[in-house]
Amino acid sequence: MSNRRFPAVSLATRNLSRQRLRAALAALGIVIGVVAIATLGIFGNVLQLSATNELGGIGDQVIVSPNPEADVYNLTERDVREIRRVSEPGTTVSPVKQRREPVAYDRGENRTEFVYGVAQPAQVYNATEGRIPDPFQSGVLVGESVAEDEGLQPGNTITVNGSSMRVRAVLESTGSFSQLNPGGRIYIPVTAFEQRGYQQVYVTAESGTEANESAMAIRAALNDREQRVNVQELGSLVDQVNETFQVINTVLVGIAAISLFVAGISILNVMLMSTVERREEIGVLRAVGYQKRDVLKVMLMEATLLGVFGGLVGVG
Repeated sequence: MSNRRFPAVSLATRNLSRQRLRAALAALGIVIGVVAIATLGIFGNVLQLSATNELGGIGDQVIVSPNPEADVYNLTERDVREIRRVSEPGTTVSPVKQRREPVAYDRGENRTEFVYGVAQPAQVYNATEGRIPDPFQSGVLVGESVAEDEGLQPGNTITVNGSSMRVRAVLESTGSFSQLNPGGRIYIPVTAFEQRGYQQVYVTAESGTEANESAMAIRAALNDREQRVNVQELGSLVDQVNETFQVINTVLVGIAAISLFVAGISILNVMLMSTVERREEIGVLRAVGYQKRDVLKVMLMEATLLGVFGGLVGVG
């Protein structure tokens, strides 16, 4: 019954079975092309996902810093209050001080490093060891990288600018490139800094949209008359990375598509050779009443079967 309803399919299947090696090689070309497209496409997506994971949640963060070109070198308490006032509800505002100080671990030699001060670190960070005091008025907090490199744990002491300080907690690393990542940092109480102003203010929102709205509100509030502060939206960095990887994905898929095109040419070659070799068979079909379009249907059905079979195997 199926042979009567679909004679082209029946003839195409019979012809391919008679030339199994040639048909298998043609289908193999399709398999390789499909696998190449899938593999390179997945590879590009994995690269993009890996980079996005490394960037972490920096798309929700805004960094506010003074603008030296406007003769502003520190952010004042008033600036911090204004940033808190205009930021979106639920946003964490973390003013930060920093300076270079001689630091010594376990009675080792002093080496100059940056030390940071955050007023309320418990609102920004989590501790893997120990407990973050709130308020933070004494001792020192260290990032996971510092603790691992120097073999530190809560209760140990380090020397900062000649003063011995006890480690209160080890801060959990965020695993991203964010400037809020405490991995390789040392934090001391803000009261230990002599300077009154802040070098930066980190604003962390609940979403990228709220971060963008907070950034616009901060610009409007602090840069009304002159550009006193620089407001950096880290979400723009994430967008640039995503756009770059989209271009890379397009190029990779384009390269893989070439192999699929070559596979299509191989099927065309198989059909051409098959037609030349089967002149007598085509003559017999024409003699028994097959029209040119019927013969063409058989040829196209053979190519379709090869493409479908190779495509399904390649996808699988």
